[in-house]
Amino acid sequence: MSAVRESVPVQFRPMSEADLREILEIERQSYDFPWSAGIFRDCLRVGYPCWILEGNWRIDGYGVMTVAIGEAHLLNLCVRPEARRLGYGRAMLHQLLKVALQHHAETAFLEVRPSNEVARVLYASEGFCEVGYRRAYYPAHQGREDALILAKPLQIDQ
Repeated sequence: MSAVRESVPVQFRPMSEADLREILEIERQSYDFPWSAGIFRDCLRVGYPCWILEGNWRIDGYGVMTVAIGEAHLLNLCVRPEARRLGYGRAMLHQLLKVALQHHAETAFLEVRPSNEVARVLYASEGFCEVGYRRAYYPAHQGREDALILAKPLQIDQ
């Protein structure tokens, strides 16, 4: 059985610049330090794999990553606040890992805030392991927060 509720049809599609208005609103609702339109535009311009998860006929999630030299680096994975706990984060992660495999990535990496317990539990349940940390990586309201670096070997049977 799928982690995404069967009653809500989910579709994935590549992100386009036309999606940015809605994505930026989700970013603002989700993060104290959201990505800017310029960051998303740059990711699209250089051809990073950028994907949209649509459920309920709207953007309910998105993900951005880079893939080069056998490595995928997940840069942003986000689900609309009111669409959380429906399995969309896991579904988006699966989509990104599938795309990474299509680009011949052998390992997936990501950074996560130690304070983001929900994301850490998701990534651990999907086989990501801590391989390091980056000191003072994320902006925070009082200074900066470290990042945990997580990695997962990718296999064809995912």
